[in-house]
Amino acid sequence: MSRKTTTTKDNDTKRDYTLTTRELQDRILALKEKHDICILAHAYQSQEILEIADYTGDSYGLSVQASKAPNKTILMCGVRFMAETVKILSPEKKVILSNSQAGCPMAEQLDPSLLEALQAANPGYTTVAYINTTSELKTMCDVCVTSSSAVTIVKNIENPNILFIPDCNLGAWVAKQVPEKNFKFVQGGCPTHLRMSTLDVTRARKEHPLAQLLVHPECLPAVTALADYVGSTTGIMDYAKRNSGKEFIIGTENSIVQHLQYACPDKRFYPLSKDCVCHNMKLTTLIDVYNCVQGKGGEVITLDEEVRKGALKSIEKMIELGG
Repeated sequence: MSRKTTTTKDNDTKRDYTLTTRELQDRILALKEKHDICILAHAYQSQEILEIADYTGDSYGLSVQASKAPNKTILMCGVRFMAETVKILSPEKKVILSNSQAGCPMAEQLDPSLLEALQAANPGYTTVAYINTTSELKTMCDVCVTSSSAVTIVKNIENPNILFIPDCNLGAWVAKQVPEKNFKFVQGGCPTHLRMSTLDVTRARKEHPLAQLLVHPECLPAVTALADYVGSTTGIMDYAKRNSGKEFIIGTENSIVQHLQYACPDKRFYPLSKDCVCHNMKLTTLIDVYNCVQGKGGEVITLDEEVRKGALKSIEKMIELGG
């Protein structure tokens, strides 16, 4: 058992003592039941947080689960745009971001004025926004996509001209599979996935010659071109679990290596790069979650109703076109 600890106070003895991870998890589980809280954990969170979550997965999938959950309070263990997406779909619920500093650099790369300029320079283009965007940007877009639904949705858009924001790497991967469309991109992307290079692929292949390479489409095109499988975080995990292979090199946030080691102890998993770590995702700790379920931490997410409704339209279009 993990022995990560934290020091707290016993209310009866007033002495310092140390909680184990399991004891802290048990306290969280009891408190979330007491206060009717649904805990969502993105797949890039630590294993100890995933173990106490009601639902785990990607950002959009978690938002859908939140909208179906009977709980009146939703605690998002992830980053800000994810908590905002939950609020967009569930305005009647109290939505808490577990760590107020947890943002997404890619979601913050564009602001409304820059997007407005891009749209003015590309009249007649359908603006397709990766879900990793702020609520304000979503209000200006025609449709949202996820990494798993982007190809299907773009194929179903009647307009042949696509302005894809903000990740040019995901956009390039989609464009390769939908050659009948004309794409314009923004030079943005995920700084975590951009840390992986073809040199990492060469090294990893040499060290693990029997392993399959599974990468996220937010990686550089030169990296995805060398992969045995390219897909969303959920897709990567499902592929590794179901595939008959016994060794896999994982080209996405390194927490996925750990989660797959727990899920498939009979298989071997290796990070494509030791530097593929999302520091924003790692901001959330088990103590953050504990403080939130006590009502002493996190940030309650609020959205202007006009912004929420505007952002909702692009998400509803995603559902319509994505099937």
